[in-house]
Amino acid sequence: MAALNLPSYKERAAILGIGLLGNFLIANGFDYVLYPWVIWKLGPLHGAAVMTLLSFLICWLTLLFYDWAKKDWLGIETIKGLRDYAGNSRMMRALQWAAAKGEAALLVVLSIWTDPFVVVAYFRHGAHQYNGMTARDWRIFLIALVIGNGYWSAAMFVGVSAAEYAWSGISGVLP
Repeated sequence: MAALNLPSYKERAAILGIGLLGNFLIANGFDYVLYPWVIWKLGPLHGAAVMTLLSFLICWLTLLFYDWAKKDWLGIETIKGLRDYAGNSRMMRALQWAAAKGEAALLVVLSIWTDPFVVVAYFRHGAHQYNGMTARDWRIFLIALVIGNGYWSAAMFVGVSAAEYAWSGISGVLP
């Protein structure tokens, strides 16, 4: 029986904790503060264009940092390792089969649920390779960018419009 390597577990937990917290703060600040403000100020079309460009830049720079740091600070590579599982567990094989049958659906769901950085990091071939972007990765990145920002721009426009309507009803001041 192998002994636990506690320093590596502590280091791994620290990297994941800092990475997940940092990503949470950046993503939520971007999605729930900056995005609605830009949509409100610039309108749905110009605001969507500006936020899509910002999303591209932030996610691309995050990918560059992710590959440079060679640290799995979101647990994505660990999850990918499970995706490539070759053991005899029926449960893991069933999950792999379902994911393999629905990559297009998974791409759409992940694009709406998270940012293009996470989507492309998950869909890149191999685990713990941090090897840059292939043409396939760039296609996935751009598809995730369009799907995610299209969805998010529409959602923020509806939310901002509803807030303006509610404010005008409460205050009597038209937007």
